[in-house]
Amino acid sequence: MAYRTNKNLALKLQMWRTWLVLGALVGLFLLLIGRAAYLMGYKEEFLREQGEARYSRRLTLEANRGMITDRNGEPLAISTPVQSIWASPADIPELTSTQLANLSRALGLDAGEVKRKLSDQKRDFVYLRRQMSPDAAERVLGLGIPGISKQTEYRRYYPAGEVLAHVIGFTGIDNKGQEGFELTREPMLAGKPGSRQVIKDRRGYIVEDVTSIEKPRDGQTLTLSIDSKIQYLAYRELKKAVDDNKAKGGGIVVLDARTGEVLALANMPSFNPNNREKLDPAARRNRALTDAYEPGSTMKPMTAAAALETGEVTPQSIVQTGGGTLSIGPATIHDTHAHGPITVEQVIQVSSNVGAAKLQLGMEREYLWNFYDSLGFGQPPHSGFPGESGGRLRPWKNWVPIDQATMSYGHGISVSLLQIARAYQIFATDGEIRPISFQKLVAPLPGRSILKPETAQAVRKMLEMVTQPGGTARKAQVLGYRVGGKTGTAHKLEGGSYDGNKYVGSFVGIAPISDPRLIVAVMIDEPSNGKYYGGDVAAPVFSAVVAGGLRVMGVAPDAPQNVLQLETNDSNVKEEM
Repeated sequence: MAYRTNKNLALKLQMWRTWLVLGALVGLFLLLIGRAAYLMGYKEEFLREQGEARYSRRLTLEANRGMITDRNGEPLAISTPVQSIWASPADIPELTSTQLANLSRALGLDAGEVKRKLSDQKRDFVYLRRQMSPDAAERVLGLGIPGISKQTEYRRYYPAGEVLAHVIGFTGIDNKGQEGFELTREPMLAGKPGSRQVIKDRRGYIVEDVTSIEKPRDGQTLTLSIDSKIQYLAYRELKKAVDDNKAKGGGIVVLDARTGEVLALANMPSFNPNNREKLDPAARRNRALTDAYEPGSTMKPMTAAAALETGEVTPQSIVQTGGGTLSIGPATIHDTHAHGPITVEQVIQVSSNVGAAKLQLGMEREYLWNFYDSLGFGQPPHSGFPGESGGRLRPWKNWVPIDQATMSYGHGISVSLLQIARAYQIFATDGEIRPISFQKLVAPLPGRSILKPETAQAVRKMLEMVTQPGGTARKAQVLGYRVGGKTGTAHKLEGGSYDGNKYVGSFVGIAPISDPRLIVAVMIDEPSNGKYYGGDVAAPVFSAVVAGGLRVMGVAPDAPQNVLQLETNDSNVKEEM
């Protein structure tokens, strides 16, 4: 059947329109090709970065922080592996109320806090919870929420707890040292972290490693000079003394007399570095290094040594102390009791302020200043510990006679406990003083000669007399060993004046006298239980620590037949202030 065509209905298309449309399509296609070629040729790096930003992640591999040990290899600070949960908010779908509740419960956080952390969808990384146990971290990942991953980190643990808190210090949440040797030896302990670059799928799960893993370099081990056994003894006895005497605080330093190594250092109050949630700032103070105090009569052996070095007096020279008073201008120096004429040895034994002041006034100011300066007073001990105090030693040109006199018994001069312990080295080493070290030494560091050996030995004899009948520190005696030292009791200086009701009781001693191995300095701050003399509150701490410490070191007794002589016919023997 044939159809006829109506010529009036025929559609005539103009060819130029066809070519226009075709040309536009070809031009658009060429433009896209050109744009693609431009991006591939000149923006390849940009495109690659944008792609990696969406699918690639560089993860940090934490280095294992170096261990801190005592001199015998006992661990004092170790790192334990923990898991930190992190998220990429941009990859996490909107959570249902049930998912949010389950996630918050697994993290141990408030739901509002979790929601806040995930609210910024532009962020690629945010920590949800740091340092969780591996089991707890697995419970979080077990929820199967895309965009949430774990990262291995290390948390510091301190086996000795509060016993060594002021020496070791602690690290923060990022495993960086914040106090103590964790801070000062940060570069050595921290090591160098590694990394790995990975690709994740559209649900936020890691599917493969892109590049080889850069392994972390673990930190080095730090071996301290501390002896854990002696440290525990020192802490235990100091804590007992502070508690028994209802004191505000206290400190103790134990040095190896031969090398200058610190075998123990403790302070009260202390804190537990493993749990610092409710940490009292006062407990963080390392009193033995950062606090300066007036040392009282523990300075008198320095006065005697300086006088003997001049050659103008001997241990048997007579010092007239008269009725126990000495007036210098409007000021008067007092002894607790009138001693009359006594020898230089007895000035130290009975702790005569008048006798010490007369010895001091018989020497030139510049000579005395140089002597004190050579002992390290007025300057930090450079032990490598942060925040150590240099104390206060005024220029000799500013001294007036009363200043010079009172410094002989530790007033008008301030020191740290570590400084006074270091100064007593000159009596334990026949006149030499060595640098202080908190790290274990292979061999003693070179020392400086301060006194003639005969001077040091003469003062050492005086220190032993202090612990014998007639002396002020009979409670410092140790069964089986000859010991010596000097007591100190000083009013506390507050607000520019001395408080008549607040005291610092101290004792610094060496043992055994025949061949010194230990130097122990003890300070009790504001004892308030009826006793405040250094011979009553500090000397017993010395006795207990030395008794245990010498046995730990295997030092043979040098007086195996001695009997402790705590009683004396002179019941009024008390140290002067």
